[in-house]
Amino acid sequence: MGSPAPTVKSLNSVYSLNVEAQTQRYDRLSRKFADIYGAKPDFIARAPGRVNIIGEHIDYCGFPVFPMAIAPDMLIAVHANGTDRVRISNVNTEKYPARDFRTAEIFEIDSKVHEWSNYFKCGYRGLFEHIGRSGGNGFDALLDGTVPAGGGLSSSAAFVCATQLAVQRVNGINLTQVELASIAAGAERYVGVNSGGMDQTASIMGQQGSALFIEFDPALKATPVKLPESNSPFVFVIANTLVVSDKHVTAPVCYNLRVVETRIGALILARHLGVADHRACKDADPLTFKVAMDEYFATQDTAGSDTVQMWIDHLSAMLHASNAAFGSHPDGYTREQMAAALDMTPDALSAAVHEDRFPVRAQRFRLLQRAQHAFSEALRVVKFRQICESGDTCLNYCTALGDLMNCSQDSCRDLFECSCPEIDELCALARRAGSFGSRLTGAGWGGCTVHLVSRDKVESVKQVLVSEYYAKKFPNMTAAELDNALFATAPGCGACYYE
Repeated sequence: MGSPAPTVKSLNSVYSLNVEAQTQRYDRLSRKFADIYGAKPDFIARAPGRVNIIGEHIDYCGFPVFPMAIAPDMLIAVHANGTDRVRISNVNTEKYPARDFRTAEIFEIDSKVHEWSNYFKCGYRGLFEHIGRSGGNGFDALLDGTVPAGGGLSSSAAFVCATQLAVQRVNGINLTQVELASIAAGAERYVGVNSGGMDQTASIMGQQGSALFIEFDPALKATPVKLPESNSPFVFVIANTLVVSDKHVTAPVCYNLRVVETRIGALILARHLGVADHRACKDADPLTFKVAMDEYFATQDTAGSDTVQMWIDHLSAMLHASNAAFGSHPDGYTREQMAAALDMTPDALSAAVHEDRFPVRAQRFRLLQRAQHAFSEALRVVKFRQICESGDTCLNYCTALGDLMNCSQDSCRDLFECSCPEIDELCALARRAGSFGSRLTGAGWGGCTVHLVSRDKVESVKQVLVSEYYAKKFPNMTAAELDNALFATAPGCGACYYE
């Protein structure tokens, strides 16, 4: 059945670092809420951002990923107001002006308008559509977010997830964490963004001290994986490029385009493998690389097989199959070429991958490179978990895990083309300063990087990044801005209520 989001009484249950500073933040939020609405909040809903340690752009391909929840989060202080109106404010009033809606109006979302409250509407609408209701009770809300927008740490997912927690409690709803994560994953489609589900699952289901091995097919499953202890304890340093990647604006040529490329790739690969007419592939909407792979190996006798080795064998075989399926078009396909490969018209192909809901702009679709990344990145995720759980006391965990992270960055840059010069620069600087592994995290095209660093080298790595990157590119940064852009973190707590 699954568990609901927990309620905590102490912030020590939520944050492992800087608890006193967080306590002061919650107190400020409650006081400002009272100043605005004339009452104390009933509760505070909290949902964190996440950093994906490894496994980029493969959640929507059906493959597992390896994120962890982090301390930066979205807080929503809430008080039921006994009306049919929902009033929302933000502590940053200059950037995010207050909004006031009738409960029925919240279902109206114009995805063409870039409006901050649309993400609130996504969470609200997604929840009520799931339970089959047209609206609920009115309430007042004050938001305080510390996840940088466009930074690759899932600020939008934290926003949508915190909204769902707030809305369900005001309306006497108590869905499980799995249900909330699934609803939130689909809700961002209302603003035209195609989400695979990793961000929302990590935000809702994160656990202190563990990363999550998240699987999406055949069903959503999050397995906590403790990071290994070693003679040289390590943490993750997050460094924001401060290049803002706004998915809402860039989706047609970046994020959504990659989704469409992998969906079309799955259709062509299934035909190449001879499984396109199998029921599992025909029923899948959309068809993913994972479904095509599983159907190809469906008749294989796996009794007694090692699960991890089976993953490795299957993914390795699919890498070879992808080269055979797409190798004749190393420079990419035109729409007409893709349609011809599937005996479809271009319009029918667009409809098959739901391009009408998520429009893209491209002259050529680089299916070979996207498939190579998807299967090799899934391999790296499986191997990362394998190393974490190996218990091999002779293994240098930092080097082994770091090597996988470095290979991931190479693939993101060269095959999936979702890196940028600033990401490449931060990764190079961190590695030279002592990082074992450095890569982009999140959608890419800007945003944040993540670096595996031994605890005794955290400050020296940070100092190099400050002097060689931030001081040169952003000489007027304040100390507070720098602290938000560059910090060390460990696996944190997932979404919860604070009373």
